[in-house]
Amino acid sequence: MAIKITDECINCGACEPECPNNAIYEGAVDWKASEGTALTGTVTMPSGLTVDADSPQEPVSDDVYFIVTDKCTECKGFHEEPQCAAVCPVDCCVPDEDHVESEETLLNKKAFLHGE
Repeated sequence: MAIKITDECINCGACEPECPNNAIYEGAVDWKASEGTALTGTVTMPSGLTVDADSPQEPVSDDVYFIVTDKCTECKGFHEEPQCAAVCPVDCCVPDEDHVESEETLLNKKAFLHGE
């Protein structure tokens, strides 16, 4: 399953540079599918959302850091555990029960994001 950031986030930013998919953004900041990935042009994200990879998308949260579910692979294929959760000082990076994915699905998402 993807990881989410709860509203206990203190906006320290420790998680953002740790994400190998650039799936973590500061609250109220637009995100792009292309950032930290090999995605270009018009792409259909794993959720079915079709976007221009370089076009800014609406922030998921205006208040705290957030994770773009379509870009989160729980660090599968990169690390043994989600790095955001490993570095979070307040343990607010937790599994997202609304986005449960198998290891195979997460690895396929990694391949999709990075053109492998």
